[in-house]
Amino acid sequence: MEKSKNDLIYLTGMYKRILDEIDVGVHAVDETGKTIIYNKKMMQMESMDFQDVMDKNLLDVFMFKDDQSSTLVKALQEGKETSNVKQTYFNNKGREITTINNTIPIYSDHELRGAVEIANDVTKLEKLIKGNMKKGTSKYTFDHIIGTSPAIKEVIETAKRATRTSSYVLIVGDTGTGKELFAQSIHNGSERLSGPFISQNCAALPDNLIESLLFGTKRGAFTGAMDTPGLFEQANGGTLLLDEINSLNLNLQAKLLRVLQEKTIRRIGDTKDTAVDVRVIANMNEDPIDAVANNRMRKDLYYRLGVVTIFVPPLKDRKEDIPLLVEHFIEKYNERFQMQVKGLSEEVKLSFFEYDWHGNVRELEHIIEAAMNIMMDGEDFIRYRHLPYQYRNKMQMKERMIPLSTVETFMKETGDVTVPLKEQMELFEKTYIDHVLKKNDNNISKTANLLGLSRQSLQYRLKKLNFDVNS
Repeated sequence: MEKSKNDLIYLTGMYKRILDEIDVGVHAVDETGKTIIYNKKMMQMESMDFQDVMDKNLLDVFMFKDDQSSTLVKALQEGKETSNVKQTYFNNKGREITTINNTIPIYSDHELRGAVEIANDVTKLEKLIKGNMKKGTSKYTFDHIIGTSPAIKEVIETAKRATRTSSYVLIVGDTGTGKELFAQSIHNGSERLSGPFISQNCAALPDNLIESLLFGTKRGAFTGAMDTPGLFEQANGGTLLLDEINSLNLNLQAKLLRVLQEKTIRRIGDTKDTAVDVRVIANMNEDPIDAVANNRMRKDLYYRLGVVTIFVPPLKDRKEDIPLLVEHFIEKYNERFQMQVKGLSEEVKLSFFEYDWHGNVRELEHIIEAAMNIMMDGEDFIRYRHLPYQYRNKMQMKERMIPLSTVETFMKETGDVTVPLKEQMELFEKTYIDHVLKKNDNNISKTANLLGLSRQSLQYRLKKLNFDVNS
């Protein structure tokens, strides 16, 4: 009797050791739902202590989403075995857990006595998948487009109307205005949302590679060629974004036009056509009329692509959106850099409204990011000294430029009298220096700095041009 008791203790210890060593979670409950087996792997997966779960009803310990029930409880209620069921639930600390479960009801003498669950942890995988969805090529919607200016609101409304059909779209705008953001938003707002979104920059590859990339290849078409689907086949049922479409050579543009018209593609080296259902959105950073006039774009391709044409305005034409954009980028990099920057100094705000923003929204974001990279801990506001050198240099050059209004005023005042160039230049130099001096309340140092001169050099010019230096 003693031996059998010892054997039982030994076997129980051995089973527990085995359960704790295997790389899957094991959780068993009795017919009342009370935990009777809970192995080490399951504790790790659920971030729980043994005593928090053992001998307790699992519904008192774990919480389940409204649209889901415990697979273990379901096995007790229905007496059915389930395989590879994904389940998301929360431990007693509110931490989300996702598992793939095989759940088996346990019978004894034809009576249901409990259930056991064998679980694989996919929490990290689930987070990775969600992260990739967020970081994927089609992550933007119209909600991501920032701005309330009439210029941007009009473009958003036009783009939203384009989601109702599968017509081709041509998006025109300067570099950095957010053309791809609009393209992704149109895709994600359309019936093609569940289909693929594939983007290709047409200027990134040479002509021979871009052709095979777009249309695919057939084995034997050239040395090393394999049966490979092109982007049109890969985007079937979805959207293909062709960025910088005007960089394609005219021969490739003709082949592209044929695909758009016939909705079929032929792989390089193949003899048969394959039907494709793809919505093409094309981007370009120059006026399509200029591209056609300068023989960079076929007229017939322009008419075919431009069924819906969207012109994204440059940032200089919607400067009232700058505060919202700044707020968004500061929030973005506060989160990324673990900072607590509150905003811009008044000097920086004013300079942002005076700046021309040739790089558009992208340049604004890069300037915010660069400034926050060099800020010290405890600094709350982005100040002029934090801005990148190239920005400050451009602003100084802008301030040194002769205002057109000053030139026009000067010409009106001097009239049409023709005088030697040297005299005219001296007269204009005096007029312009006087203009900048008055603008800066006769502050010699500040005026010299704006004119790109040393204080001594400016004083020399003032004396030469008969200024009252002490005024």
